[in-house]
Amino acid sequence: MSAHRPAGVLFDVDGTLVDTTYLHAVSWWEALRQADHRVPMATIHRSIGMGSDKLLDHLLGPERDRGQDDRLRTAHDGFFGEYWERLVPLPGAADLLRACAARGLRVVLATSAAAHEVEALRAALDADDVVDTVTCAADAAQSKPAPDILVAALEQSGLAAERVVFVGDSVWDVAAAARLDIPCVGLSCGGTSRGELAGAGAVAVYDDPAALLAGLGDSPLTTGRPTSSRDKTDTQA
Repeated sequence: MSAHRPAGVLFDVDGTLVDTTYLHAVSWWEALRQADHRVPMATIHRSIGMGSDKLLDHLLGPERDRGQDDRLRTAHDGFFGEYWERLVPLPGAADLLRACAARGLRVVLATSAAAHEVEALRAALDADDVVDTVTCAADAAQSKPAPDILVAALEQSGLAAERVVFVGDSVWDVAAAARLDIPCVGLSCGGTSRGELAGAGAVAVYDDPAALLAGLGDSPLTTGRPTSSRDKTDTQA
């Protein structure tokens, strides 16, 4: 990345730009409880960011009865759908996208949400005027931490992996980006700590989109290089 400034930024959406991580955790908890699976909320939260197939493997074990999977997904979608009209962007999300576009960066929403959920997320963000490309679950054969959704985002946008930075909120985002040698900037607003994100390989970590926006000029999104350790976390209390 040091040889070239980025030409575009790939953004995860759930938990990164829109405040949905805990809504997904509650929705999965309810879906699992209905099927008599008692899984602690904290365990579910740490799995958010994976696709539903890998999430269920992680929570229930790969040897589980997969005949329940469709029912569990449908139940999750029903519970999560109740929040659609109340979804809100995380602080500074739309302004960050517009600031990136104003700097000549192409803005790509590399989300693996289902197509019907993507529309609700985009409506909450209200920044379609600066979004270049949007992916959805149908574009990826495998979910994160596999890099398929990022591959789809690159292909659809025409951007090269060596000219982009990915912004995400989970260790699964960092892992997916690493498989393509794409630097990942972590945001802790999805509930994953700075330490966890940095430990997973994030090149910089900020509290939320607003904090990244405040430091945008010296961030990997515009410099194409990791910030110093001092810059990796903002100084907000």
